[in-house]
Amino acid sequence: METTTATRTEQNNTLRERIAHNPPRLPQPVCLPSIPCLSRTDPPHAFASGIRHTSSSFLSPPPVKPHATAHRRRAMAAAAMRVVRDLDLERYAGRWYEIACFPSTFQPKTGTNTRATYTLNPDDGTVKVLNETWTDGGGRRGHIEGTAWRADPASDEAKLKVRFYVPPFLPVFPVTGDYWVLHVDADYQYALVGQPSRKYLWILCRQPQMDESVYNELVERAKEEGYDVSKLRKTAHPDPPPESEQSPGDRGVWWIKSIFGK
Repeated sequence: METTTATRTEQNNTLRERIAHNPPRLPQPVCLPSIPCLSRTDPPHAFASGIRHTSSSFLSPPPVKPHATAHRRRAMAAAAMRVVRDLDLERYAGRWYEIACFPSTFQPKTGTNTRATYTLNPDDGTVKVLNETWTDGGGRRGHIEGTAWRADPASDEAKLKVRFYVPPFLPVFPVTGDYWVLHVDADYQYALVGQPSRKYLWILCRQPQMDESVYNELVERAKEEGYDVSKLRKTAHPDPPPESEQSPGDRGVWWIKSIFGK
């Protein structure tokens, strides 16, 4: 019995010596991104202070990228853009003269007497579009044909889609764009047309010339909708152009020139 007790005492002493020379290791603290490493030896308030310190980075939403913010602003602006409601396409049909527009790559810089003729198809509600312009000093007629339709037939907003096939001399590639009527007067004599990106804008009139006061009113309306009206360029209408079938065509050369900004 005494031998057994002595043996246990000797084993306990040996164990104490081992622990003294090789103390047990505590588990390493777990580190999360943006949160300080906290161990069991930290005071109780340390974790709380760490959370307060990192709340502006780890717990807050990530910063919005500049391009995402710009895209969101454009989307909100487009959603807020006012357009005509209950547009009567039958009354809107007919010939319109381009009084001014934003320059674009699909219209020649030297084009004059530019006009659009819209013909309503009563069977399906689509609109045949004929755009014409005269180049080479008004001697040659360039034109392109397309089709327009309501973007949402269930909506009363004057938001249309228009599709052309290019090039005009070999129309095989479809090009679709937006056509939003922002304003039309009660008599359907002048109109303001744009689209959601605000890259394009047209001021149209039933006559080749427009009263300056009316023009200024439409410019102000465009400005209210967020358009940079400094880009507007007036279209020359020096002489009434001859009827379409009497004009020599340029076989789509105007379209090629417009691509190169001519």
